[in-house]
Amino acid sequence: MSVKKLDQAALDRWVDGLIETQKVVGVKAKGDRFAFGELTSSKELRLDYDVTILPPKKFFIPQIEDLLTFQKEEGFQSVLSHEPMVLFGVHPYDVFAISQLDVLFSEKNDDIHYRSRREAITVVASDVQRASDNVFAGCMGTATVDGGYDIMITKINGEYLVDIKTEKGEVLARGLADLSEAADSDLEMRDHIRENNRRNLRKHELRPAVGYLPKLLGETYDHEVWEEKAELCFSCGSCNLVCPTCYCFDVQDDFNWDMSSGKRYRVWDGCMLANFATVAGDHNFREEKAARYRHRYLRKGKYIPEKIGQIGCVGCGRCITACVANIANPVEVYNRLAEGDE
Repeated sequence: MSVKKLDQAALDRWVDGLIETQKVVGVKAKGDRFAFGELTSSKELRLDYDVTILPPKKFFIPQIEDLLTFQKEEGFQSVLSHEPMVLFGVHPYDVFAISQLDVLFSEKNDDIHYRSRREAITVVASDVQRASDNVFAGCMGTATVDGGYDIMITKINGEYLVDIKTEKGEVLARGLADLSEAADSDLEMRDHIRENNRRNLRKHELRPAVGYLPKLLGETYDHEVWEEKAELCFSCGSCNLVCPTCYCFDVQDDFNWDMSSGKRYRVWDGCMLANFATVAGDHNFREEKAARYRHRYLRKGKYIPEKIGQIGCVGCGRCITACVANIANPVEVYNRLAEGDE
């Protein structure tokens, strides 16, 4: 729609103004790392961060979410949470992940709980200023993004370009109406920054083409790498929990003491956990660690692409950082699987 240009002081005034009128969640320092949290001042916002510990998916799919309440006499009542929120500073690879969740949670039966949260959130994205140690978004085509956000912020020469993309973005940016439009030279500089990000956000270099991964995984189901890596796995599920595109959950019913009322809720779950595939009768059809380890990669690189046409990995590198056994690097695994094709 339009691209504005503003300095740091104007950005701070804008953010502080938003905080006064609504809930604003942004990236904050957490020791020497970063995490999304509610802002009380623009001074807390860090757009120069490398990567957050947890992805922004936690605001769209909470770790624990009530789905409905029930009473014996009155039946069921859906619980829908849709608190308006501004999510500030989302990196392009996480924007891709959110857009993928949008597709997955609307496929066939639209998830009204996800949808109510999604529609209440305005996404202010931010081009990456500093690469994290394990990012490989440049290999996955997610270092930059053209849509899926309401506003995009890019830092150039100490100032900021604010690209207003949607009607929700226009509403949020009303306080910026008197600012100057970005010049052609500013937009050229933004293009240069984004091209650099496509080249530089590649701390791990993926050798096979992204589009080849589904076929590669289909042909290497019995590869020895699954057993080798899984032997070191603790089945802790950390790789699942920090992944921006993992969306599996478990549904539980919680009865009150009167045994005639209670609630149904869902919690995050993950395919790397030992009991993830346990079903009625206590049968676990992926009891072996190697089967769970292989399933994670097949899910990301084959099953999700077959389902929606997108690879279920955006190259954020969080799984690599979180894995204490040092076996969760997707690039390392994919490169190993492709060795026979070289």
